[in-house]
Amino acid sequence: MSSKLDLPGETHVDVAATPRWVILLFGIAFVLVAYLLYASYSDREALRKTADDSNKKAVALGAELDKTNARIADVKGQLDVTSQKLGLTQDELARARSLAQTIRKDQLQSDQQLRQQLGAVQQDTAAKFGEVTTDLSTTKSDVASTKAELEATKAKLQTTIGDLGVQSGLIARNHDEVEELKRLGERDIFEFTLGRTKGPQRVGPIQVQLRKVDTKKFKYTLNVVADDKNVEKKDKTVGEPVQFYVRGVRAPYEIVVFEVSKDTAKGYLSTPKTAAAAAPSSSSPGS
Repeated sequence: MSSKLDLPGETHVDVAATPRWVILLFGIAFVLVAYLLYASYSDREALRKTADDSNKKAVALGAELDKTNARIADVKGQLDVTSQKLGLTQDELARARSLAQTIRKDQLQSDQQLRQQLGAVQQDTAAKFGEVTTDLSTTKSDVASTKAELEATKAKLQTTIGDLGVQSGLIARNHDEVEELKRLGERDIFEFTLGRTKGPQRVGPIQVQLRKVDTKKFKYTLNVVADDKNVEKKDKTVGEPVQFYVRGVRAPYEIVVFEVSKDTAKGYLSTPKTAAAAAPSSSSPGS
């Protein structure tokens, strides 16, 4: 738009006004320039900060690198010292290896010998075990046989009533059966052969004197001396248990004569193996 200025005596000149869009364009340009300047400043600050951080990291890495280099130097020094020490003991190490090999070889030989000895011992043990087993079987058989023989002996030997009216033990009728009585071991047996003498003869723990023999009737008479007493046993029969008591023993002693001749009598004395607490009175019958 234009305006006219009417001044006296002057020529009228038309002046054109500045458009608004130009002003707006200048404002936008100013703002854009200001933004660009601010952005450039921010980028420079960021770059500077990044550079500072990088410098700090580089310094720290340099310090770590220096420490690492120092450690490597220390390790290298220790390796050098160790190498020198190992170099001084190479001969000793060689001798040690040789000695170890020798010891191992000896150990293997010892192990082999020990295994051979163990094998021999096992074989010997097995053989001896077999022998022992055989011996045990034989022993069992022998024990069973002996037991059977003892039972047969008991069945063969007889018992009877003695002259005191007491049931006797097993009675032997000859020397062989006397030996069987001894084997049984139930009583103590003392075999004797009595002759016609002036004084008594010792038979085991007592004394016996043969006084008379009647070969036709198979009878005999004898005196028994026990506990300082002399007891006459008159007209006793061959095979008859002649019984008497001694002090301190509950069961009676027994004399059995199984053979008589003109002036002799053969037999045995049988006594208990254990003594009782009380003994019978001295008034026991004598014949």
